[in-house]
Amino acid sequence: MPLFFRKRKPSEEARKRLEYQMCLAKEAGADDILDISKCELSEIPFGAFATCKVLQKKVLIVHTNHLTSLLPKSCSLLSLATIKVLDLHDNQLTALPDDLGQLTALQVLNVERNQLMQLPRSIGNLTQLQTLNVKDNKLKELPDTLGELRSLRTLNISGNEIQRLPQMLAHVRTLEMLSLDASAMVYPPREVCGAGTAAILQFLCKESGLEYYPPSQYLLPVLEQDGTENSRDSPDGPTDRFSREELEWQNRFSDYEKRKEQKMLEKLEFERRLELGQREHAQLLQQSSSQKDEILQTVKEEQSRLEQGLSERQRHLDAERQRLQEQLKQTEQNISSRIQKLLQENQRQKKSSEILKSLENERIRMEQLMSITQEETENLRRREVASAMQQMLTESCKNRLIQMAYESQRQNLVQQACSSMAEMDERFQQILSWQQMDQNKAISQILQESAMQKAAFEALQVKKDLMHRQIRSQIKLIETELLQLTQLELKRKSLDTETLQEMISEQRWALSSLLQQLLKEKQQREEELREILTELEAKSETRQENYWLIQYQRLLNQKPLSLKLQEEGMERQLVALLEELSAEHYLPIFAHHRLSLDLLSQMSPGDLAKVGVSEAGLQHEILRRVQELLDAARIQPELKPPTGEVLTPTAPQEPPESVRPSAPPAELEVQASECVVCLEREAQMIFLNCGHVCCCQQCCQPLRTCPLCRQDIVQRLRIYHSS
Repeated sequence: MPLFFRKRKPSEEARKRLEYQMCLAKEAGADDILDISKCELSEIPFGAFATCKVLQKKVLIVHTNHLTSLLPKSCSLLSLATIKVLDLHDNQLTALPDDLGQLTALQVLNVERNQLMQLPRSIGNLTQLQTLNVKDNKLKELPDTLGELRSLRTLNISGNEIQRLPQMLAHVRTLEMLSLDASAMVYPPREVCGAGTAAILQFLCKESGLEYYPPSQYLLPVLEQDGTENSRDSPDGPTDRFSREELEWQNRFSDYEKRKEQKMLEKLEFERRLELGQREHAQLLQQSSSQKDEILQTVKEEQSRLEQGLSERQRHLDAERQRLQEQLKQTEQNISSRIQKLLQENQRQKKSSEILKSLENERIRMEQLMSITQEETENLRRREVASAMQQMLTESCKNRLIQMAYESQRQNLVQQACSSMAEMDERFQQILSWQQMDQNKAISQILQESAMQKAAFEALQVKKDLMHRQIRSQIKLIETELLQLTQLELKRKSLDTETLQEMISEQRWALSSLLQQLLKEKQQREEELREILTELEAKSETRQENYWLIQYQRLLNQKPLSLKLQEEGMERQLVALLEELSAEHYLPIFAHHRLSLDLLSQMSPGDLAKVGVSEAGLQHEILRRVQELLDAARIQPELKPPTGEVLTPTAPQEPPESVRPSAPPAELEVQASECVVCLEREAQMIFLNCGHVCCCQQCCQPLRTCPLCRQDIVQRLRIYHSS
């Protein structure tokens, strides 16, 4: 297809001009002119035909466009029945419609500088046509029906390939000006065509056998008349009427030029206002962008504050746990010290009884010695006997007083110890008896009922299943995130933050879809575990004794995943490092990628993110600790433990404050959100598919749509907050 036949997309300026002209033509005080020139049109819009038909337009100006046809699809020329002036010059028209003769009110037709190959024969029906300009086209001949144009006054056919004029042109008695290329003419001859319009018409009248009359003797219908009847030849009409018509036409065209100039000024004013509006719109866009950036910054600050609060809460919980451990350790030490004191006291009591026995034996021996001495020393002097007796009595009295005090103190200590030990033994025996009774009862009931053994095995199987535990933890995290998003959405609802609301809605929809997928995976995993249980039950049909107790014991003795990974070849130092950073859940990932300390020293945080470690703080801490271990091993190689051994730290090291814990806390502190229906109880239900957490359990029962977004509730999910 040639380039000039292709449809071109109008520029912005041309589109604005077309909209302005169409709006101007529909105004209440608009004139009878529709000017859509210079709008880069490839076809006349349907709205232009409708405007001409409804508003009875008389002048249609469509010059300087890219028109290839006058009529678009589904349009009719009857919509232009009131048009008197049709200006189509400077376009790409190759043909005019065959039913052009339906424009019976047309008086001026200008198709200069187009690509016309021929004129339709129905042009002869334009009985009121006074001006026909087909200059600079590709016409080779004119139709004979031109002779039926009884009102034609001006005909311009120059710039074409026409060599012969139709003989019927002699019947056009009103023709005043005929423009053609005289040098290219064959009929009439060149010399006749060069003599002017009158000579050409005289020649054609002579060839047709008609008598020639000058055009000034004929009357023409005026532009204001709608001329439903063909004008009749009037050779004897007055000439003053013709001059008045000429003057009136000149006045009308001068008025048209003035209105056109005025419309151009209005167009420039409209474009100036439009440009001013565009500048204001750009300023508003810039202001909204700055507001959006401020809101996003606020959200980021709030998110960082929440993360900091979570980190502080985690540190507080770690400190509380450490304090409780210290208290427990101190209590155990106190109990052991008390037991040790009791044992020492008992030992001292045994030693004191031996001392008393030895003292008694010594007293008996001394009495024997004293009796022997008295028998042998009767002849001694009285003073020496008295002093000896006094010394003996003093020593015996002292010994008796010491023995009595010791005996009383020992009896008191023994009574206190016996009473406290008796009470403790009595309470301990009572508790042991109760526990023994409950344990014996539960064990006997479990041994008697196979269904309870099976239920216990199923519960332990679900509890020890790693995949099921990971799915539960992910579901709990998503529930917490949905609750926080709902609270943020309710908090930001009063602000005019459409972009932020869209971002929150997208995150909420993504979390809702992920929650539904995890629920499906959880149900699927439970079904797989039930299938395994069914297979085990089928195997137990042999009535083997204590089958479920054996399976339960096997499941209890099963080694955890971390121990298996250690035994399969992971470095003990790396395992200990991950456990110290509370990142045990990344052990399967490190084992799958066969990561070692040397390999980690060559990696970046981005590489760890690609592997699956999503926490930025944990990435930097792992790489830092690995580098410290390798540096310590290089500096003191004798301290490097052999492969497979773990260095046990002498004191617990607190993680730096900049590092975020990789594993989520056991219980996330989530701010309570009240029910949007009753405004009293706490929001406990998640609505799917929307993902809002906005209602309590009592208020959600009669609801069928979400009270926040009015979407249908497909599924309800209860949130249980740990106390």
